[in-house]
Amino acid sequence: MSSHQQAPDLSSLEPLATFCGNCDCGCPQLYVDPSASEDRRVVITDDFGQHVQMSATQFADLVNEAKEGRLDTVASA
Repeated sequence: MSSHQQAPDLSSLEPLATFCGNCDCGCPQLYVDPSASEDRRVVITDDFGQHVQMSATQFADLVNEAKEGRLDTVASA
């Protein structure tokens, strides 16, 4: 995962999900960047203008960890 790169142009990304979506505060979003290298194809933005880029494999691992409940303590913090 990388987090210290220049932000990708969001208009060129394919949006997949918006987290929250109940306001106009710039909710975190999940994108796919089809033009990025394979290790940076998945992009997650936050409502502070930051982003994280990762591979689809890394994202799949994150999803599996969430499904198995390993991230529940973070969600309830």
